[in-house]
Amino acid sequence: MSTAAAPARSLRAGTVLADLLPASRARDIALVVGGAALTGIAAQISVPVPGSPVPVSGQTFAALLVGTALGARRGFLALAVYAVAGMAGMPWFAQATSGYGMPSFGYILGMLLAATVVGALARRGADRSVLRTAGAMALGSAIIYAVGVPYLALATGMTFGQAVAAGLTPFLIGDALKAALAMGALPAAWKLVGRKG
Repeated sequence: MSTAAAPARSLRAGTVLADLLPASRARDIALVVGGAALTGIAAQISVPVPGSPVPVSGQTFAALLVGTALGARRGFLALAVYAVAGMAGMPWFAQATSGYGMPSFGYILGMLLAATVVGALARRGADRSVLRTAGAMALGSAIIYAVGVPYLALATGMTFGQAVAAGLTPFLIGDALKAALAMGALPAAWKLVGRKG
């Protein structure tokens, strides 16, 4: 490895993609608001699932992407803005809904936690290779379900098994496709940045 390549590599160690933008408070605010807006927009890509109160939507993919690209702190804040604005009446949860009384609200709480965890993993390089990105996305999805499925059971009176059947099983193929998109996009973004650096 050349000595010129070593400083460039060390500059990126411990960083997430958002850190490559010029640092400022305005940047961080714009990234947090933009992450919340991206999640809200992606949530409108929504398809009802027969027999389930939980639709297939783009919001889980956006939440994991936001956490990974922004890092734990900004990812948490972006998903917190998304959750609080939606609870306050902004109709940007899946299917243009808002509030916190819906059975799928637990998934939103799970996304908040998942964005934080994948953001912390990204800061440790989990978004730099296909396999590590796959692991981060799988863990993030598992966290979303770990909060969302029990919440669904409590909110609807379903048994845990019924909640798994209605709120987990129908979404596994879609989650695999979303993970595949992230596995291609995030490492490719780092390679592109490396070429430009």
